[in-house]
Formats: sequence, structure tokens, C-alpha cells
Amino acid sequence: MDDGTRSGRLSFLNRTLPPSFKVRVVALEPGGDRAYDAEEWRGALVVVESGEIELECVRGGCRRFQSGAVLWLFGLPLRTLHNRGREKAVLSAVSRRAVDAADPKLGPS
Repeated sequence: MDDGTRSGRLSFLNRTLPPSFKVRVVALEPGGDRAYDAEEWRGALVVVESGEIELECVRGGCRRFQSGAVLWLFGLPLRTLHNRGREKAVLSAVSRRAVDAADPKLGPS
């Protein structure tokens, strides 16, 4: 059974999700930055799948999260996501799909 874990860590990569959910993968190359946009992360549970990510706060402080970390990034006072490491940082973001009443697979259960 695929429970979405490897070595006891949550992972959404290479996993079949129910039709009402979607996964988006975001990768940052070593030395890469990504401007924070709260709407990009609305309703998403985020897993650091590999590498590490540093979150820069609007007041200048930073927090680093390594592979295996589970995050909620929506609505935080962040400025930028950084990859200060030597390997690619990969994040998976899982959220609900928009409900389409015409699609019985995505409608209320």
C-alpha cells in the first residue's frame, strides 16, 4: 500500500491522490530564490521533498527547513524562499481542486 512515506517521512511525489486533490511541485536550483506570493500557497500543505529551503521574513529574519519538513506557507509574513544549499530543493504542495458540480468525481461525497 502506498502511504506516501519513505523512511517515515511524508511525501507526495510519485503518489496517487484522490481526484479531489492536486499536487504541485516547485523546485529551486542551488542559489535560487523565489519571491513569496501568499496566493500561490493558499490551502496547500507543503512538504520539503529534498534539499533545504530558507524562508526570509519581511522583517529580515530567516528560518531553514530540511527535507522531510511539513509546512503551511499561506498568510505568513514572508518575503522570499531561498535555496542556499548545494542541491536542488524540491517542494510538493498539495491542495484541494476547485469543485466542479458537473464532475461527479470532484463533487461533495
